[in-house]
Amino acid sequence: MSVFIDFNQSIYPFPAKPMRLNTDEKQFYRERIKALLIEKNAVIVAHYYTDPEIQALAEETGGCVADSLEMARFGARHSAATLLVAGVRFMGETAKILSPEKNVLMPTLDAECSLDLGCPEEDFARFCDEHPDRTVVVYANTSAAVKARADWVVTSSIAVELIDYLDSLGEKIIWAPDRHLGRYVQQKTGADILCWQGACIVHDEFKTQSLSKMKALYPEAAVLVHPESPQAIVDFADVVGSTSQLIKAAQTLPNKSLIVATDKGIFYKMQQACPEKSLYIAPTAGEGATCRTCAHCPWMAMNGLKAITQALESYGEQHQIHVSDNLREKAMLPLNRMLDFAESLSAK
Repeated sequence: MSVFIDFNQSIYPFPAKPMRLNTDEKQFYRERIKALLIEKNAVIVAHYYTDPEIQALAEETGGCVADSLEMARFGARHSAATLLVAGVRFMGETAKILSPEKNVLMPTLDAECSLDLGCPEEDFARFCDEHPDRTVVVYANTSAAVKARADWVVTSSIAVELIDYLDSLGEKIIWAPDRHLGRYVQQKTGADILCWQGACIVHDEFKTQSLSKMKALYPEAAVLVHPESPQAIVDFADVVGSTSQLIKAAQTLPNKSLIVATDKGIFYKMQQACPEKSLYIAPTAGEGATCRTCAHCPWMAMNGLKAITQALESYGEQHQIHVSDNLREKAMLPLNRMLDFAESLSAK
């Protein structure tokens, strides 16, 4: 059984697009960042959805490009005293939770996530209190405060396995915040899920009518879909998976062309994995389309070369991520449960 509660999610104001840099400016900031990383004993950890030039710089300077959890785990393992997190705010918080002794900087603290914004701490705590008999499972795309209220944190790569495990124990679930991923997990497991109604503004915009037309144009193409997408898009998929799972699928599928329904920032690593293949972004245009994101998160786009330079130069409060000791200790409990569960899966 699943129950979906409508919280009438707001339309979030989008940030202004960063000013474009010319070739000389880009080269200047790249070289300045390289020098600052050495000077400050810092390393860049970047998400798959940041712009390709940021991902390339992270790799070139010994950092990493990964999903949100692996970004934090890489930072915790790395010897650098400072982590420059190129992503959105909850990713910086997760890095700080796992590396409290390190400086955690972000190009801007205004880089938000619609899933995080759509699940305010006080509202969510009240919702959980109304259902005390349910185990609270929250997606990694949430604030430290929401994580601290949860029993488990989960990533999309192990969501089905974790909920299946909890269901086998007879537990009823509160799932937050993504309604599409919650529905996908419920259908896969049959678990009793009460689902918060958040959504990712990027994945929520993929359109079935235009995807059908694109599939007709490229009939041999495999369709790869992130489970944060609407059900009708998931129904089109040859493969449904997390960012890292989609990259692996792109590499292993026999198809020479791929239609991909997730943020187009993923193309940087996906093309590295299969340079001989043609990649097409799933359309956000079509019936009722707004193309507010055009398949790229506007907050991820705030992680520019100039902003990274300013963060590393100033170490100012406008770039620093702070998580209180009390909040960190509470958030670590569900995070550690997830990490232990993921470890048990990999050991099988």
